[in-house]
Amino acid sequence: MNLTRQLVLTVLLVGLTACSSLYYKGLEQVGIPKREVMVYRVEKARDTQQETKQQFKTALERFTALTQFNGGDLQASYDKLNGEYQASEKMATEVHKRIGDIEDVSEALFSEWEAELLQYSNVAMRRNSQQKLAATRIQYKQLIAAMKQAEAKIQPVLTVFRDQVLYLKHNLNAQAIASLKGQLGSVQSDVSTLIAAMEKSIDEADTFIQNMEKP
Repeated sequence: MNLTRQLVLTVLLVGLTACSSLYYKGLEQVGIPKREVMVYRVEKARDTQQETKQQFKTALERFTALTQFNGGDLQASYDKLNGEYQASEKMATEVHKRIGDIEDVSEALFSEWEAELLQYSNVAMRRNSQQKLAATRIQYKQLIAAMKQAEAKIQPVLTVFRDQVLYLKHNLNAQAIASLKGQLGSVQSDVSTLIAAMEKSIDEADTFIQNMEKP
């Protein structure tokens, strides 16, 4: 997608997200069909998942560093961990929104595509379009399932981070650090599972985008 079309999508996305039908109509009036909107939103969701994957890696590094705390400013170390937790929570919200955006446009696209099948007079063309619609739906289901599976892995990690941050907030001492150490293995495992799910989802997004951009 060229830069001009990306700018149009971005500007209209900010102004018309309150009403999807107006948003899609506005884009179509400037020559951007729902198909391109869907590709754009999948790209944004993929990029958000990339950022989320990196954010949770960073949060794990901060968590690990705190378990190895051996003198210094414990309050400052807590503040850094809390900052990473807040950033991770923000990314989780963004992932959820991006998935919802894809679901919204997919419903509009598939409904339009089905309606247009009835307009064909050429049987062969209608059959070909119907086959492409069926294939796209299958790919979409795989994509959205992978994205939701990855999203589901986020909450267990956030829950542990939240518990530890809350506990540390009122217990900045050696006993609290020992408690963190006891959770480290579980957190590492959960983050690894999350990252693997994110990478699978990102791969699905790349495949979907490539297929949608084929003529």
